[in-house]
Amino acid sequence: MHASFGHQKPYLKNIRSYIDRLPSLSTTAAKVLETCNNPQSSPNELNRVIGLDPVLAGQVLRLTNSAYYSLRHPVSSLTRAIIMLGINTVKNLVLSFAILEQLRNKQSFRALSAEKFWSHSLSVGVIAKCISMVRGVSISDQEEFFVCGLLHDLGKIPLNHQFPDEYVQALDLAKRSRRPLAHAENTVFGIDHGVIGGLIAEKWRLSPAFIQALGCHHQPDKSVPDHRQLVFIVALADLFSQLLDIGTGEAALPGNGFAGYLLESVGVDWPTLYDMRDTVIAEIEKAKIYLEISE
Repeated sequence: MHASFGHQKPYLKNIRSYIDRLPSLSTTAAKVLETCNNPQSSPNELNRVIGLDPVLAGQVLRLTNSAYYSLRHPVSSLTRAIIMLGINTVKNLVLSFAILEQLRNKQSFRALSAEKFWSHSLSVGVIAKCISMVRGVSISDQEEFFVCGLLHDLGKIPLNHQFPDEYVQALDLAKRSRRPLAHAENTVFGIDHGVIGGLIAEKWRLSPAFIQALGCHHQPDKSVPDHRQLVFIVALADLFSQLLDIGTGEAALPGNGFAGYLLESVGVDWPTLYDMRDTVIAEIEKAKIYLEISE
């Protein structure tokens, strides 16, 4: 959402300073991303990189053997886990753990409830992945939809940490006006969490897909064509999570124009989404292991 520069300037300067102070992603995470982005990389090469960080290796193995993936037999070898899940999936697991490690500090949450924030984030990730399955996204790419959904609201963290009193005003305004929180943030700050999420993604040199998902999920029509499906699905997952009332007090009306626009753009209808409800709730329970492992 656009805002007048004069209104946003004092807030934006403070937020940029906050983002500049964020630690870089771990050396291991950066090396994993570099390795995975090389089309010539093999599971053995990725195993060597992740193996340098015993904690990270343990996280990947624990998640691989959890109910989230429901494998028929336990996997004790990291190389085997990489082969079973695929290099792209492991890349997204490592990325999500690295980012959660940086931002799951409860001191970052002053106006927002950390528990509700991560509950909503997890649900959006699960719903985005479920929608991607319905839309025929390849298995190797589905985890990216989950992780983008999981991380879509990261821009809220600097706003609520740096300006808790003003953020309470924005939350109250969103609730009273039954408008999206991003709209209320723009009214109060002259900037919204999508813009800030994009800045965080750029700071960590995340892929264009993540920059688009974090920065454009409230304005998916602003996303670039290469990542438009991803952004629209994350936006729809965000809306559906609100309708299910999972971890958020934001208002979402199924009859509004934006909802219809998202449904049409993604290529699903309300009955299809509501048919997912029980599956989504069950998958959210399985996916909670993500947050447990990252603590």
